[in-house]
Amino acid sequence: MSVYLGIDTSNYTTSVCLYNSDDGSVISKRQLLPVRDGELGLRQSDAVFLHVQQLPELFKAAFSEYDGAIKAIGVSSRPRAVDGSYMPCFTVGTTAASILSDTHRVPVYQSSHQQGHIAAALYSIDRLDLLHHPHIAFHVSGGTTEALGVNMDDGFLSTRLIAKTLDLNAGQLIDRVGVMLGLRFPCGRELEQLALRCNEPMKPKVTLKGLDCCLSGGENMAKKLLDEGKSHEYIARFAIEFIYSAIAKMSEKIREEYGDLPFVYAGGVMSDSIIRDRLTAETGCLFSKPEFSSDNAAGIAVLASVKDPL
Repeated sequence: MSVYLGIDTSNYTTSVCLYNSDDGSVISKRQLLPVRDGELGLRQSDAVFLHVQQLPELFKAAFSEYDGAIKAIGVSSRPRAVDGSYMPCFTVGTTAASILSDTHRVPVYQSSHQQGHIAAALYSIDRLDLLHHPHIAFHVSGGTTEALGVNMDDGFLSTRLIAKTLDLNAGQLIDRVGVMLGLRFPCGRELEQLALRCNEPMKPKVTLKGLDCCLSGGENMAKKLLDEGKSHEYIARFAIEFIYSAIAKMSEKIREEYGDLPFVYAGGVMSDSIIRDRLTAETGCLFSKPEFSSDNAAGIAVLASVKDPL
């Protein structure tokens, strides 16, 4: 049995996954890092401390369901596969991977957190073939809003940045509007539930600069709507529609420039049902299954299996 361990210690989630490359099954365990009510995030020192506290329990939970050997370990070592990309929270995962590698005498394969998101999305929709073929991958989360050209250059799972936000990330907009409305951070799920209660038509105006978007205007408009007495449901729907409009416009412009490549959408924001359903209906694109959209170690484990020599 070929089982691979994946570890991801991102800014807001501790996650561990065991991936069986023989049958494609996974044992996935994860836990959000706790954030105090009313706050919009964590200091890196706090995130590191919380990962250290949570990781042993997640290992225990995962290995309680599997007591065999592991063939190799995958770990996310940095946010993105570019020079200078670094966050202290990922050192918790790489340290754990190094210790386990020495004690179990198995190799470690490092990937970026972003590459893990892409691989998890492709795994979830049974399209791991795209790990080796050109496609466009959107990674839309609290820390990233980017469109990447994948496998357009030499190298396995190479990524070329082709479009991005010029200010706020989509997840930041969701969380800022959510906290404005009294929701708990991270606010994505609660904001989505609020938005689903509003059926009023709205067409937010989003302007692109080339292929790039600007999202800070959505926060300013949400504040204005709140001052005007609009309902929380309306404001929540507006924020999500604003993000949808930005991603849809970016996708349209990218397709015009790069041709009819497969489009894959990953990242926590892309688990939102409103955005997912509209983009799927209008473009026929590929979406990560919701449970593999937010931060998770499944893609990291999958990448370890792909990199590991037979």
